[in-house]
Amino acid sequence: MLLAIAKNLMRKAVQGGGGASAPQERSDEQLMLAYAGGDLAAFEELVGRHERALFYYILRSCGRTELAEEILQEVFLKVIKASDRYEPSAKFTTWVYTIARNLCVDKARKRNRVHETSLDSPAGKDVDAPALVERLADPQANASSVEYERKTFREKLEVALKSLPEEQREVFILREFSGLKFQEIADAVGCKVPTAKSRMRYALEALRGHLAEYLDHSFDQEEARDVAILE
Repeated sequence: MLLAIAKNLMRKAVQGGGGASAPQERSDEQLMLAYAGGDLAAFEELVGRHERALFYYILRSCGRTELAEEILQEVFLKVIKASDRYEPSAKFTTWVYTIARNLCVDKARKRNRVHETSLDSPAGKDVDAPALVERLADPQANASSVEYERKTFREKLEVALKSLPEEQREVFILREFSGLKFQEIADAVGCKVPTAKSRMRYALEALRGHLAEYLDHSFDQEEARDVAILE
């Protein structure tokens, strides 16, 4: 979806050979420099590496699927437009997540920040929004006690995440769902590394409190991953 759109938007004059092949082991920074030099395949590989994690970060920030898709497209458009000026002075992940974060903040300010920064849309407002509980628990399996417990856990996890202060939730999402390192998170959100770690620690303490009843519970593989985050 995004690749098809991006490929149409990013067509530009290519000087030299164009570089049709993209070595699999190149770093993000090398791929970005290659794309700046006219290697379109390098950009496709960058999108493939980061599209999913960026989308879920944006979705948890803005709370609406359609808006998250729109912001994601804008992120990569900004990457395209800035390619000629790109300098690998910072990691690509730090740079691209900073772009995503700033766009989320801008959208929230233009609309209603109270409504736009929720982690998921209220029932009935956006039926397409794949909230965590909807993506990981089968809503059609409520007849099963196991599925009911699973659904209840997911719902409580979502409530716990939404209860966190925004700065703590942001660090938690970037760390646990997007996989960024603390240095990358600190650079992206504009704080020092110890501050990022402190926000993560407070977020974990709060989540443990909200989900304490589940820490000794028996979970399947997917659920176990979420609980392991809290340990």
